[in-house]
Amino acid sequence: MLKRVVITGIGGICGLGNDVPAIWDAMRAGRSAIGPIENPSLHDLKVKVGCEIKELPDHGIDRRQVVSMDRFSLLAVIAAREAMRQSGLTAHADNTYRMGATVGIGVCGFETIEENYRAILLEGRNRAAIFTVPKVMPGAAAGQVSMNLGLRGPVFGVTSACSSANHAIASAVDHIRLGRADVMVAGGTEAPLVWGVLKGWEALRVLSPDTCRPFSADRQGLSLGEGAGMAVLESYDHATARGATILAEIAGAGLSADASDIVAPTVEGPEAAMRFCLVDAGLNPEDVDYLNAHGTGTKANDQIETAAIKRVFGEHASALSVSSTKSMHAHCLGASGGLEMIACVMAIRDGVVPPTANFREPDPECDLDVTPNVARERKVRTALSNSFAFGGTNAVLAFKAI
Repeated sequence: MLKRVVITGIGGICGLGNDVPAIWDAMRAGRSAIGPIENPSLHDLKVKVGCEIKELPDHGIDRRQVVSMDRFSLLAVIAAREAMRQSGLTAHADNTYRMGATVGIGVCGFETIEENYRAILLEGRNRAAIFTVPKVMPGAAAGQVSMNLGLRGPVFGVTSACSSANHAIASAVDHIRLGRADVMVAGGTEAPLVWGVLKGWEALRVLSPDTCRPFSADRQGLSLGEGAGMAVLESYDHATARGATILAEIAGAGLSADASDIVAPTVEGPEAAMRFCLVDAGLNPEDVDYLNAHGTGTKANDQIETAAIKRVFGEHASALSVSSTKSMHAHCLGASGGLEMIACVMAIRDGVVPPTANFREPDPECDLDVTPNVARERKVRTALSNSFAFGGTNAVLAFKAI
């Protein structure tokens, strides 16, 4: 029998706030943080709208570690420290090799890459900064989290574009289920609000000129954001043995691939991931109360996700509460699933479904209950979180009250 896996701590940072209480307060209020990006180094952009962290908190991380981190790693460590504090766990000689970390990242350390390109190509310097390689590598965030928290068990980065956080969490669940670890710190992080990344997304012609309106008929595309969302996962037996407060159970995960197109999603891939997740969690469709949708705000994605949800949930689709919190924290790429994990856990804890903000016009092709603009009180026993990515990689997680 597989071990049960529970969440005993969560941490986050994004444009909505610098910790989970602030993020959840904004989500409950339907308060979108998407707006003009203030970074003065971003020039020559047609779309300069996103969800920016205006000021980092006083995080207390040693300066000697900070100088070796790109922004995406720093955000991950800030969120992981908050999650660890809530869990009440600390690493010590007896448990350090039974505690690990998996951190999802969609791109890599582009802030560092751009700093070095500017220094070499524009300022005429003859070499890159000494920490360039360890700062930009996609696995850096996981390594920095492990060093900061003293975790010596399974530690690695996960990269699958916008599904990275959910894949990282699913991998952490597997490590605990298989007995390789008792505790895993897992989630995702991203810092994509840099010139080169934004120019690349601009070229795809999917960025909204003003804000993100998932499922609204007048939606014009997605908005990019930065942030991190992390959770402390433990086996149920480990958590109860130490008297930990359990926030929710990760009941299952479903993974699939479209094997179709590098950017255009299919209905069948997301459908399969949701079905696999329900099977893994031992759930029937009617057991699910809330679904945090991938909901990017592009015309095609929202219609395809709606169709996939209808196929999986059948008649129950009309009774299901759905929302896209990307309407508030934007699309944080590899961090999105981590932030949406926070939304699912807190929806279960507080009995509140966060809304889809910025909604203006119903779309007959997206005819689900998308919780427009205003949060709704509802007993949430089980929640699903969808993440679908370029490359056709899909990852769905199921969270359950305990």
